[in-house]
Amino acid sequence: MNKKILICYLFTFYDNKKSLMNFVKYYKINQSGINHTLLICFKLLPKKKIIFLRGLLKNIKYVEFIDPVLLNDYDFGSYKRVAKNYPAKIIFFLNSHSYPVKKKWLKKILIHYKKNTIIGTSASCESLFTSMKIKKFYKFFSFIKKFIKYKNKFKPFPNPHIRTSSFLIKGSDFISFVKNKRFYNKEDTWFAESGYDSLTNFFKRKKYNIFIVNSDGKKFNEKNWKLSETYNYLKQSKSLISDKHYRKYLKLSSKERLFASHASWE
Repeated sequence: MNKKILICYLFTFYDNKKSLMNFVKYYKINQSGINHTLLICFKLLPKKKIIFLRGLLKNIKYVEFIDPVLLNDYDFGSYKRVAKNYPAKIIFFLNSHSYPVKKKWLKKILIHYKKNTIIGTSASCESLFTSMKIKKFYKFFSFIKKFIKYKNKFKPFPNPHIRTSSFLIKGSDFISFVKNKRFYNKEDTWFAESGYDSLTNFFKRKKYNIFIVNSDGKKFNEKNWKLSETYNYLKQSKSLISDKHYRKYLKLSSKERLFASHASWE
């Protein structure tokens, strides 16, 4: 077992057991291609639920991390504590809705990993600020308030960022990004993913290499992220990891896919 590489899969109180079952199923079918340690992080779960979930995990080898914090600080909060426990490891984080869809997926990613590198499996240029729309006129004043807030938090389009449903980073690097951040609500996680001080922008300022890797085993820099065909472009057929937005796109009509692709890339 490679002691330096950790896959961290997060499962929380808010998740359905089907998500965990899907992860186990596809983790076994699509073997990573490289030795590693699998860590399952349980968040906000009562003991009885954890005991039940252990039964779903009896056919895979893993280590368990029970998040000791009893307040919901979302995925980033749990990732922070995992990274603090494993600062020297290279960690591939996956949220509860994610699972591998191609064989040798981790090997294809790690081929491109070097010091001072962050690797995602998908990315987008979408801006939550540019995408804002007022849906009902009576909400005009709340829209203006939100408009000002988002203008200060998000770049206008294009706003390139790796998507944090699944990404690879050294534990100590992640700690440097997240150590002074707090996650009180969902918006805080959006700021961390795609805001001015996002994971991507933080490490761009530090001159890190930031790549997307697709199922062909090719790496793509920011200028060519769209061409990786991993998110909201064509059939997304070269993605290594499936997440809920990846699957949502696949269910769209051709016309709807064009709108989604436009929001992400054009």
